[in-house]
Amino acid sequence: MKIQSLIKRPFKTSKVGAFTLIELLVVIAIIAILAALLLPVLGRAKQKAQGVQCMNNHRQLAMAWRMYSEENSDYLLWASGAGTAYDPKEPVWCTGGLDFNPANRSNYDPNVDIVKSPMWPYCNKQLSIWKCPSDRSFVTVGGVQMPRVRTMAMNLYLGGFGGTTGGSTFAANLIIYFKYSELANPGASSVFVFLDEREDAINWGNFETVMIGYQPHNPAAWQLSDLPASYHGNAGGLSFADGHSEIHRWQDDRTMPPLKYEGLVFSGSGGTLSAYNADVGWLQERSTRPKN
Repeated sequence: MKIQSLIKRPFKTSKVGAFTLIELLVVIAIIAILAALLLPVLGRAKQKAQGVQCMNNHRQLAMAWRMYSEENSDYLLWASGAGTAYDPKEPVWCTGGLDFNPANRSNYDPNVDIVKSPMWPYCNKQLSIWKCPSDRSFVTVGGVQMPRVRTMAMNLYLGGFGGTTGGSTFAANLIIYFKYSELANPGASSVFVFLDEREDAINWGNFETVMIGYQPHNPAAWQLSDLPASYHGNAGGLSFADGHSEIHRWQDDRTMPPLKYEGLVFSGSGGTLSAYNADVGWLQERSTRPKN
């Protein structure tokens, strides 16, 4: 026997594919970078989708508002009654007041106010159109988080407080619209009906635009009372008397202070000086006009 045949040849080894630690770390880093790039895009896409839904809600609610007037001799629903309590004798679009008190059923039970609204029969019983989908506010009732029912507020100058200015001296010389035909001044497309109000500012069913400094023009005297919502990238939803809706981007940080969860910013009465705030001027132009 040859000596060479007695020498055992080493076994052949096959290479098995595997990640080294460095390669694994590189893959993780790439995934993290891609996620960081993708998440903002997904967030913007979601925000845009919610904005579209918000505009659709506004259009449907404005349509219900208009249908009521068409079947009631052109008369408009009031933005608020003399008080927040439901009174069947008052043609108020929505009664009740929102806060974060669990004892206040208006916050989370649509049967207290919304179902009693004269507009409800024209809404096809769709509760969702009374609220912006981006609003996540809730009231904790017996340990359970109950979503609040409404973000929509109506332009105060549509019917006012029980058919009056509610004692606001600055509104004494301003038009309070009672019939749809009266909106010819300045035009139905130039008067907003519904606006999404912030969760920490919304209370009664109206949204009050302080008209001080409108005529004569004096931006140094402009004020904010109620605050619009800015859930759509510093923008909020509105609908107008001609039926169109839009998402409007606010310009001034004073219109968009940080949210105070479960705590009101403003009571909705009076005003806070907000001189040269372009958002105040924009709202004034789309709320009402002086009587003369």
